[in-house]
Amino acid sequence: MLSPQLPSDIATPAYVLDAAALKRNLATVARIRREAGCKVLLATKAWAMPAAFPMMRDALDGTTASGEFEARLGAEEFGKEVHVYAPAYGPGEVERLLPLADHIYFNSPEQIERFGRMARAAGKKIGVRINPGYSNATLGGALYDPCAPCSRFGTTLADIDRLPWGAIDILHTHTLCESLADGSVGLIEHVAKTLAPYVRRVKAVNFGGGHFVNKPGYDVDRLIAAIKAFRAEFGVEVILEPGAGILVDAGYLVASVIGLHHNEKDIAILDTSASCHMPDVLEVPYTPLIVGAGMSGERPHTYVLGGKTCMTGDVIGEYSFDMPLEVGNRVVFTDMMQYTLVKNNTFNGTRRPDLGILHEDGRYEVLMTFGYEDFRRTLG
Repeated sequence: MLSPQLPSDIATPAYVLDAAALKRNLATVARIRREAGCKVLLATKAWAMPAAFPMMRDALDGTTASGEFEARLGAEEFGKEVHVYAPAYGPGEVERLLPLADHIYFNSPEQIERFGRMARAAGKKIGVRINPGYSNATLGGALYDPCAPCSRFGTTLADIDRLPWGAIDILHTHTLCESLADGSVGLIEHVAKTLAPYVRRVKAVNFGGGHFVNKPGYDVDRLIAAIKAFRAEFGVEVILEPGAGILVDAGYLVASVIGLHHNEKDIAILDTSASCHMPDVLEVPYTPLIVGAGMSGERPHTYVLGGKTCMTGDVIGEYSFDMPLEVGNRVVFTDMMQYTLVKNNTFNGTRRPDLGILHEDGRYEVLMTFGYEDFRRTLG
């Protein structure tokens, strides 16, 4: 059941970063930075593993955060530029961000009126998020569409002239989710067409995340050409903030079959959980791929794979295998870095998976294991 490149003795469950795959993805990012002349940041909301940051620094300009703790992580562990955006900042949060972040983005006229002068006085670059009314979010419908009706994110075009443009350095617009080049280029061209007077008043434009630059089929040349054309037209710096786009197919969730059951269909119970360890399987929803398996009915033996929690809906999906499953078999889910370890939880007292790295020489290193004390600490 195991992928050939993974050691057979990995304790499960475990998130395993594939260092070689990550470096291949980073080469794409480095090419975009070099040829398009733009900045690229890691969106730590999608993935953050500080042990891997040293192999990422040369390919990236820094990190982008969604709040104080992520900003601190970027400042202390990554060590380059830190950009931070939140739809609203709580009491004292901006003050605590000032020593951490180089660039602070605000969501609305109200937020920039309350906190902009403070950030400016501290020498920070000031950004504002705009909702441009364009979306190419290809995953999850309105749940993952930053420009869905009544979205919390960004100043709308109706309110754009309420912003103090003389005090704004960066126009920020994030409208994509797992988009190929059609979405990325479409956003760049839309901003050039609809927001040109405002772009000419700032020093940089941040096109946010959702650029799935390492997904098969993404036309990197087309993205590079669009960025170069935008920079030539407006004379501004361009920033991208991919998260998942840097981690595509760069790691696994390795699990084991711990029980077999039958209720109309054959069911295999794993020591992992959709609810706890891969919540987007339920939220999006989507069905991740498994090494050496097919979808239901494609191979001789089909099983429903479920998690070990008591939640009825903790079901990962239906898969088929060449041989019947047995207790102890390993199951390797692919593309399991983004939005997994950053969103996992301990519902039912379920243990968080180990964090590990598969090094380029084939050596497997366990970075962290979790136990009762981690569960207990979250309960106060």
